[in-house]
Amino acid sequence: MRLANFELDGERRSGVVVDDLMVDLSRSGLPLDTVDLIGQWDRPKLEHAVAQGQRLPLSQVRLLAPIPRPAKNIVCLGRNYAEHAAERGSAAPTIPVYFTKPHTTVIGPEAEIIYHRCTQQLDYEVELAVVIGAGGRNIPKERALSHVFGYTIMNDVTARDLQKAHTQWFKGKSLDTFGPLGPAIVTADEVPDPQRLRVTLRVNGQVRQSAGTDTMLFDVVTCIAVLSEGLTLEPGDLIATGTPAGVGAATDGLLKVGDVVEAEVTGFGVLRNTVVADRG
Repeated sequence: MRLANFELDGERRSGVVVDDLMVDLSRSGLPLDTVDLIGQWDRPKLEHAVAQGQRLPLSQVRLLAPIPRPAKNIVCLGRNYAEHAAERGSAAPTIPVYFTKPHTTVIGPEAEIIYHRCTQQLDYEVELAVVIGAGGRNIPKERALSHVFGYTIMNDVTARDLQKAHTQWFKGKSLDTFGPLGPAIVTADEVPDPQRLRVTLRVNGQVRQSAGTDTMLFDVVTCIAVLSEGLTLEPGDLIATGTPAGVGAATDGLLKVGDVVEAEVTGFGVLRNTVVADRG
């Protein structure tokens, strides 16, 4: 099942993507906020709502981020692919490296990434993002996947010069629009093994990044287990699991105004965004 948010006639609604249709859940009686829907998950009721709901062509709606406003900062993994760590001049970490991005970074498919005036080095990073379902603390590895609601795609847009100047990653990765997310949440039952996916990113149709998630240094279960040590995870929390080699800063391929960036994960669809000048 693929949960999405969309806009129709200026109104934000929740829905389920079925092939090339959007099933509108706005009159189903289910929670309209994605995080609430995850926290009050009732699959039989949702399946009934899908069977009865109005179907709209995807071409007639505007997709939004599947979690437009996460309740907490998005947790991200840094240097979780050895080749990416190497291209950034770093040794591969021996434990997961976490940082966060605030909810104000989040935008949806086809939304614009702002090339803010405070940076001259705009970069991209395609990532598999994990959506937590059942919350918990001190989650053991053997139960970690049972706490996963589903998965989506994130582009961890980064201002490399700010990242370097501030000697930590929060500022350079947290400017407005620096967290494209979507196009939908693919529920965990459709992803038997998150380490058997491929993440790919294209700029203007040219492949810049492509790698299997089996090459992560720390797999999804490890990311969850270590993060949850003494720290409670809650329904709707997002964990972005790191990016492979091929970022613009390492290939003389930094983003420019007008570039079209497409992030993709096997079978999840495409998260497409365009870079625009700072008009604010």
